[in-house]
Amino acid sequence: MRIALAEMHMVWEDKQKNTDKLLHILEGIKDKNVQLLLCPEMTFTGFSMHTKQTAEADFETVNKIKEFSKCYNIAIGFGWVKKGEDEKGLCENHYTVVSNQGDVLLDYTKLHPFSYSGEDKYFKGGDSLSVCSLGEFCLGVSICYDLRFPEIYQIMSNVADFIVVPANWPERRSDAWLTLLCARAIENQCYIAGINCRGTINEIAYSGNSTVISPEGSVILPVFDLSFSDGDKVFIYDIKNDVKNIREAFPTKKDRRPEFYKKAFLSKS
Repeated sequence: MRIALAEMHMVWEDKQKNTDKLLHILEGIKDKNVQLLLCPEMTFTGFSMHTKQTAEADFETVNKIKEFSKCYNIAIGFGWVKKGEDEKGLCENHYTVVSNQGDVLLDYTKLHPFSYSGEDKYFKGGDSLSVCSLGEFCLGVSICYDLRFPEIYQIMSNVADFIVVPANWPERRSDAWLTLLCARAIENQCYIAGINCRGTINEIAYSGNSTVISPEGSVILPVFDLSFSDGDKVFIYDIKNDVKNIREAFPTKKDRRPEFYKKAFLSKS
């Protein structure tokens, strides 16, 4: 499957300008035979806590991307903010994947709001994992800070062989970003794609470092590397689903003890 990672230099809280950026990217890759385009977390606003400005109740962004997918004959993964419906008014940090026919294949709510930055004051965590079939792969999604919680990857990788991690991950923690992406790929024997933003956004520096990691932990090189005049980059990869063969050749999952992990406790000697 041919996939593209859109490493966007997003315009802070400007949905229209970021929508224009996405259209620019779609035009730029339309002759590259890409089947799936993946964008960073909160694709059209940046990592904003101003939910009164960014949150949607009418699925405006989802409906717009459905039309883009049909027009360009490409599946698209993108982040957006859903307006809160509970008594606290807490919103949801969503990532949605739509098919090249404009159908929603997957919709995921970030499980772990980033409390260190105060995200938990404006967003509530999701309560389910999401996977879908796309091409030869079973695709799973986590979002940014979720990367630090390995348990969810073990669960997803029981069925998913390709997990994407859209993010707004700051440059000052870029070493952790790359290390954790590799760790999640190795320990779950699946493909991991990290899609980060780039540049300075709301006075925070983002180094990008978008990448695809193989089930054995190696960095896969892109077949195309495109730069755009507005600061965006796109990396295009060809990946094949060899996960079953890799797991059969080195079957670590069969040695897991999930029932023990559920009841395990520490004892002092």
